[in-house]
Amino acid sequence: MTKDKTSVVLFIDDDPQPIADLETPIVFDFDTTKLTDGEHTLKIVSKSPTGREGIRLIKFMVKNGPAISIEGLKENDIVDGTFPLMINAYDKGNQKSFVIEGSETPQTVPVWMWILILVIAAWGAYYGITYFTGFPY
Repeated sequence: MTKDKTSVVLFIDDDPQPIADLETPIVFDFDTTKLTDGEHTLKIVSKSPTGREGIRLIKFMVKNGPAISIEGLKENDIVDGTFPLMINAYDKGNQKSFVIEGSETPQTVPVWMWILILVIAAWGAYYGITYFTGFPY
């Protein structure tokens, strides 16, 4: 490395072996497929041409494995008896092509949506009745 540019050394978690030693400014393709799913820390150590150092820690979450979606049970729910669960697991697949099948998780319609639909339908019925019958005039 030349001594007239600032350099950065990248580390993952507590690994003493750096994943990259680069001169700035740089665009770096960070490949997370070699990391396990879960929380990690990117440690960036910078060294200026004058010998001064700076450190920055960035926590991030890796989720390369298939995504798991579940409906019918939430974290810390209290349950009893039998109840239905809808579970779906899907992967991003090939990043160069888009596959629709299995990439979306079906979900039930939320209660607030049913209420909104009923309110719009009731307003439409009221408007239709008043418009065509001349009510309340």
